[in-house]
Amino acid sequence: MGGIELVPAVTHAFGIAHGGHSLGGSLLAQVIHPRVRAIRLSKDPTREYFAGTDRDRAAFEAGIKLGSILHQYVGTPLTEGTARDLERTIEAGTRVQPLVEDVRVRIDRKRLRARGPYGYASLSEDLLHAEVTVRVGRTRAVGVLRYISDLDYPLMYLKEIGGPTNP
Repeated sequence: MGGIELVPAVTHAFGIAHGGHSLGGSLLAQVIHPRVRAIRLSKDPTREYFAGTDRDRAAFEAGIKLGSILHQYVGTPLTEGTARDLERTIEAGTRVQPLVEDVRVRIDRKRLRARGPYGYASLSEDLLHAEVTVRVGRTRAVGVLRYISDLDYPLMYLKEIGGPTNP
């Protein structure tokens, strides 16, 4: 496929289930997604557009993925019962992007507060924790997005950067 290899990123079909008791009855809709696949580039066709080293690019890509997670999903309606589905959805949407090796998302259910007459919350910056691993060439970068209460800010930072055998 022209230097692009699709590899399984999960071992099972990805499913989302939404349940509700509105409209006077029990409503359950289930959507099963095809296998979520990660993309590995054996020869990156965009390489010529990037200045710097693989290390620079890995840091850049980790930041892009974290910024995307934060700004795309904040405001999404959820309940404690749908938080896991939203975590998996964010992971799946991130995992299919080029150069992503792994992604883990957690929503802080202890801070999640449903409000109003309909009993749901909106995803906010202080509920979101994400860790993304990207690889460019032989360089692997791990970026983290987490709310730092002392700063009252959702901080994105590099947790690790280096070669594939770096601890």
